[in-house]
Amino acid sequence: MFIKQLYTGCLSEAAYYIESNGEAAVIDPLRDIDVYLALANERKARIKYIFETHFHADFVSGHIDLGKSTGAPIVYGPLTETKLPVHIAKNAEKFKIGDLTIEVLHTPGHTLESTCYLLKDATGKDHCVFTGDTLFAGDVGRPDLAQKGAELTMNDLAGMMYDSIHSKLFPLADDVIVYPAHGAGSACGKNLGPNTNSTIGEEKQFNYAMKAETKEQFIKEVTDGIPPPPQYFPINAKINKEGYDSLDEVLMNGMKALSIEEFKNLIDDNAILLDTRNANLFTQGFIPGSISIGLEGRFAEWAGSLLSFDAPMLLVTEPGKEKETIIRLARVGFDKVKGYLKGGFDAWKLAAEKIDIIVAVEADELMMDIPHDKNLVVLDVRRSTEYADGHLRDALNIPLNDMADPFNLANLEEDQNLYVHCGGGYRSVIAASLMKRQGIHNLRNVVGGWDKIKELEKVEIVKEVSVLN
Repeated sequence: MFIKQLYTGCLSEAAYYIESNGEAAVIDPLRDIDVYLALANERKARIKYIFETHFHADFVSGHIDLGKSTGAPIVYGPLTETKLPVHIAKNAEKFKIGDLTIEVLHTPGHTLESTCYLLKDATGKDHCVFTGDTLFAGDVGRPDLAQKGAELTMNDLAGMMYDSIHSKLFPLADDVIVYPAHGAGSACGKNLGPNTNSTIGEEKQFNYAMKAETKEQFIKEVTDGIPPPPQYFPINAKINKEGYDSLDEVLMNGMKALSIEEFKNLIDDNAILLDTRNANLFTQGFIPGSISIGLEGRFAEWAGSLLSFDAPMLLVTEPGKEKETIIRLARVGFDKVKGYLKGGFDAWKLAAEKIDIIVAVEADELMMDIPHDKNLVVLDVRRSTEYADGHLRDALNIPLNDMADPFNLANLEEDQNLYVHCGGGYRSVIAASLMKRQGIHNLRNVVGGWDKIKELEKVEIVKEVSVLN
């Protein structure tokens, strides 16, 4: 028996490769499938099945391309509705992988088709369970993504999840390993722990939701304080349900090296100019109108949360990072990349084309400026929960997530001197680039963000909720 977790940190996503006696299965593959094909080839195995725990909302699955490449059937659980050619399994249906058996455990709650897969070893003993977004280390899946108005509410789904967990997962032995689809940082739950695997026993003991004594308490626990889902979640779920172009086609269209003139001819009001260089490099110089989302952070999530899926996209990357950028965009459903600037920003600068910058200031400079500038406004772009845990007095909070809608910037005044910060400096550069694109140029980026500000002597930290959304 061979089990490998393939974890993608920037998406907090776990796919799984299972193998026995030359037969393999892949669970919840990412859109870029080469790693699964290479692993099977290296181990001289045939991918026999592709299992999906549900229609993922936070990434585009590789189920279609992997199915075409291997001929393996795509398996979903009961209540699956799709026109794609998939095998809709029955609850308790079993599949053989060499000496291993995979049993379907239908666990609706996160979505109606949500399904866990119980792996039994060659002796028939329960070894591990792949729980998708039903059960995480320290949390359970959010029950608000499959609501259908009055017909099916968040509380209804949370109640289903309670029943699913107690009827399908609670009876498993405490030593059964839990392999979830996500780890810390994922927006598919609200309190995911730092581990990417666990056991049934550990979750019974430490998971706040699993410890709920009644169904009513469970519903209250899992529905309280759920933040709004990122804007790309329903888009990705629809793509996974209805299908998509192959990644090879997306790469063929996007991997076009554009000269400066070709690049300029494609720039219009509708085009997204995406600069994926490190945030610190971006502030020193960029093409006017560019949006900064650096590859060094949670790149795909922020792209999906802030950018339009309908607009054509032009890329400025560090040389050699073009393909990686396109693949990581495709993982969350961006398929309209029209090419990248040949030679990157350095070529643009050498050609003496117009550039823009974002003024950077240190945290101590911000604190020195506050008493002397009556027009100074501290703009905190962290999440409202981060802001509530501690912020500067009178700081204005507009979370970066909310900046996808220019309306949320409408209250900013022309005479304000904006000092923008986040937690560590990554999100504030994204925010500054979005504001500059909207014509707001009187701003500065606070290097190091709140991490640096709170370390300063005599800084007054306010803990209260005062959020502009």
